Amino acid sequence: LSLYARDRTVAVGNADFAPTADFVADRDVRFDADEQGRRIAAATKSYDSAPASELAVNHMGDAIYANMIMLGFAWQKGVIPVSSRALYRAIKLNGVEAELNLQAFELGRKVAVDPTVAASAEVATPTPETMPLDQLIASRAEELTAYQNRAYATRYLKRIEAIAAAERALGDTDDLTRAAAVSLYKLMAYKDEYEVARLYTDGRFAKYRAETWTGGKARVWLAPPLIAKKGPDGKPQKIAFPGWILGMVFPVLARLKGLRGSALDMFGYSEERAMERGLIAVFEADLDRIVLGLTRERLETAVKLAQLPQAIRGYGHVKEASVGPAKAEAARLWGVWEAATT
Repeated sequence: LSLYARDRTVAVGNADFAPTADFVADRDVRFDADEQGRRIAAATKSYDSAPASELAVNHMGDAIYANMIMLGFAWQKGVIPVSSRALYRAIKLNGVEAELNLQAFELGRKVAVDPTVAASAEVATPTPETMPLDQLIASRAEELTAYQNRAYATRYLKRIEAIAAAERALGDTDDLTRAAAVSLYKLMAYKDEYEVARLYTDGRFAKYRAETWTGGKARVWLAPPLIAKKGPDGKPQKIAFPGWILGMVFPVLARLKGLRGSALDMFGYSEERAMERGLIAVFEADLDRIVLGLTRERLETAVKLAQLPQAIRGYGHVKEASVGPAKAEAARLWGVWEAATT
């Protein structure tokens, strides 16, 4: 902002945020697009924005075209002192996806003239907060079946149905059931070695890789708890594995997911995996306790208790660090629960 001149700087911006290092360092960081826009507008002669990343994905199939969309947007606003003929020629001479880049440029021009083009491109992506509850529960059960097996998904469904029945008895609300459905799935679908292998080999990664890159050699960076060395800070360091593990090791590992949690689970003996299984057991016990003692006076506290596992995020030492505060908050909320009139 210190480089802007209020009397002559003209700014155009991509209204879509991209994660930065702040997002990695602080898991609770929140970005306010409107506030950022206001700050830029206050420091410049004029400021216009377009959801370029969203447009690129929805219209072009790849966010990489956001920059070309912004170029077209800025050009149409009259702030690029180069003729369209020259720009078209430069894009073609560059020779990289020339036709698609030209389409992106033209899309940016259209949005600059007619903002409804951007509005019509919006795709409402269902989230746990907006998805119909029945659909949310069914999708999570389907994921858990793929993660482990049908019995594992049934275990999830029985717990959620018990919570739903208890909540229905109090009236027409579903906040508690929704929170429990999201949280229990999150704990049950912890990302261990088998799950990493499954996600790499279920076809989606191979499709993405084929559509995105050609040539080169793949390397997979992992920090397996059993073999990862710790750095000077005491945290596990990632190891670069050769790309052939994608086709030779991961498929085998993915098929061994049935060993998860059994005596033959060689990964299950690590402290991290034991902690993750323990979190599931504790939360299931918490849900049973809620079902047995749920009242209208306790409903708000019950929702907060059901949401707590969502604060346990990350992997490895990051996840471990989040468990302590979550347990402390759970103890406080159970105190509130006991104090509530029944």
